[in-house]
Amino acid sequence: MLQFAPLFPLIYRVLQPSFPNCLWTGNTNCKKIALTFDDGPHRHHTPQLLEVLDYYKIPASFFWLGVCVQQAPQIAKMVHARNHWIGLHGYDHRNFPMLSPQELKDSLEKTQAAIESACNIPGQLIRDVRPPNGFFTPNTLKLLKKWDYRPVMWSVVPEDWVRPGVNTVTQRVLNQVQNGSIIVLHDGYFGGEDVAETTAALIPKLLEQRYEFVTIKDFRF
Repeated sequence: MLQFAPLFPLIYRVLQPSFPNCLWTGNTNCKKIALTFDDGPHRHHTPQLLEVLDYYKIPASFFWLGVCVQQAPQIAKMVHARNHWIGLHGYDHRNFPMLSPQELKDSLEKTQAAIESACNIPGQLIRDVRPPNGFFTPNTLKLLKKWDYRPVMWSVVPEDWVRPGVNTVTQRVLNQVQNGSIIVLHDGYFGGEDVAETTAALIPKLLEQRYEFVTIKDFRF
């Protein structure tokens, strides 16, 4: 499978200044970083990941698909009970630019409703949105702003979803991480098989470098 991992740092450097109304990174003057996980919750991969986060007492941010929340509501509840941050990834991973405005609105609201049902928290309080595959247009951002959502992107993308191996993913993160980094990994169907092992390899190495782990709620534009 063709891998684009070497391109993501270049893409980030082009897109970040072009779209300042997306959250791309935290404060680059502080050694705070955010571990984020897309495409869950997953019945098997997410509980294994939670064990690692519990062991190291690390907070994380999860961007969920509505359909996965509906399939694994008890897992969603487990994540919320540990006070991890929760955001939206759309209902079924369709690229936002391919949806009509009404379809996009429905996708986000259905995901909020699924989270509200599973976790017993008001769906309207969940305002952070990460577009699937990182695809958006200026019109996508305009709609999200109109509906009072905050677009959350990334600065470190090790392309774990193609499963290049735990060592490769770990090294890609370590090569790119810096103050304020938003690291994206996946605990869903693609890449989730390795996520617990990858996270267990990464966390101690990042702690050695004296990084502090925070959630997306601690980062601002």
